[in-house]
Amino acid sequence: MSATSPAAVVVLAAGEGTRMKSKTPKVLHEISGRSLVGHVVAAARELDPQHLVVVVGHASEQVTAHLNAGDAVRTAFQAEQNGTGHAVRMGLEELGGSVEGTVIVVCGDTPLLSGETLGALAATHAADANAVTVLSAEVPDSTGYGRIVRDSATGAVTEIVEHKDATDEQRAIREINSGVFAFDGRLLADALGKVRTDNSQGEEYLTDVLSILREAGHRVGASVAGDHREILGINNRLQLAQARRLLNERLLERAMLAGVTVVDPASTLIDATVTYERDAVVHPGTQLLGTTHLAEDSEVGPNSRIEDTVVGTGARVDNSVTHSAEIGAGALVGPYAYLRPGTRLGAKAKAGTYVEMKNATVGEGTKVPHLSYVGDATIGDHTNIGAASVFVNYDGVAKHHTTIGSHCRTGSDNMFVAPVTVGDGVYTAAGSVITKDVPAGSLAVARGQQRNIEGWVARKRPGSAAAQAAQASSRETDGQS
Repeated sequence: MSATSPAAVVVLAAGEGTRMKSKTPKVLHEISGRSLVGHVVAAARELDPQHLVVVVGHASEQVTAHLNAGDAVRTAFQAEQNGTGHAVRMGLEELGGSVEGTVIVVCGDTPLLSGETLGALAATHAADANAVTVLSAEVPDSTGYGRIVRDSATGAVTEIVEHKDATDEQRAIREINSGVFAFDGRLLADALGKVRTDNSQGEEYLTDVLSILREAGHRVGASVAGDHREILGINNRLQLAQARRLLNERLLERAMLAGVTVVDPASTLIDATVTYERDAVVHPGTQLLGTTHLAEDSEVGPNSRIEDTVVGTGARVDNSVTHSAEIGAGALVGPYAYLRPGTRLGAKAKAGTYVEMKNATVGEGTKVPHLSYVGDATIGDHTNIGAASVFVNYDGVAKHHTTIGSHCRTGSDNMFVAPVTVGDGVYTAAGSVITKDVPAGSLAVARGQQRNIEGWVARKRPGSAAAQAAQASSRETDGQS
């Protein structure tokens, strides 16, 4: 915990968000791999606060369950949404009613807000010895926002004037209130007890705390965000999409500056939780989602969806979908492959064109090149699986496992009916249905004997195109003999 780390961060996430027109609470809508409130919590944690509490209200059980799905987050319950001041009071009560030190209050629907900006707010608050420090921003168009009015001599904030109440001179001000604040915790608790509800909404407004403290002789200051877009709140699906685009641009910029080649940023999506190493390459039309990691010199895309997947050093994923998979160093995937959860490809292994894998471990140098399904299986090293093979893992009730050894050569159009074990060095004939274990070093042939019934077409399909072609072929053969 650094010298400027706040004593507490209070995240306001109790509102319903009716303008989203959704059964999902507003703060749980997702962009770039996290919920809106998840982005805010992640930014708050960058400050290393002593306490972090999220105030929940609407759909509180759902929001609380979401927050506790990863690292547990402390929550406070606001039974009735009686304003932002009331919400902060509920948060402080969860922490014992008062906190010694800096308390930062942030809205749960501001996913673009960075830990860096919150840190600057905390540092300004401490350096200027303010009772309250407002996070402000200078915007191109301040219409509709509360204006920050400063003392021209000291730079202190004298008031926040709402647009409808502003004079023409005040409306020309481009510095606006973000709704994010740093407070002296003891003074905040005392002032919240003095907030009145004699307003048109009958609610406790947090902004009233500023005037209460200022009238008591305390200093109110402001910290200007470097990028005004960080303070944007989300109220509808249009704003959600706009924020997603802005956040995606920020995340891709971070990746490129870290040494990742993104061939076409405009067609590439990346989640905030994705990690990468230098010299990874991302081709157009690719989505990098969840906990995906791109190792050095790996190459993914074009037109690929890579989710919760580790892509090893020098591995290549082309026009494919992967989910909860591990792709070894130098391995090849695709084009048009589908790696489902539990798939682990060894170094220099291959899952080729139109190959689907699920819960499968594939050894080093092993290749499944074409048109095959490998489910619930273990395959050893340097084995080749013939085209159009199916690992028959489901008997209609339960899933069963198939094991194939190392240095095997299985024929095309094989069916491995699990549970079955194929030993090391085995060959299997094309078209075989393997239902029994095959000892190491064997050749397995499991198919019916071929029988040709000559003249069948002429007898059973007389006059057909096939019969005419066969008759012409017979005449040609007879003429050559």
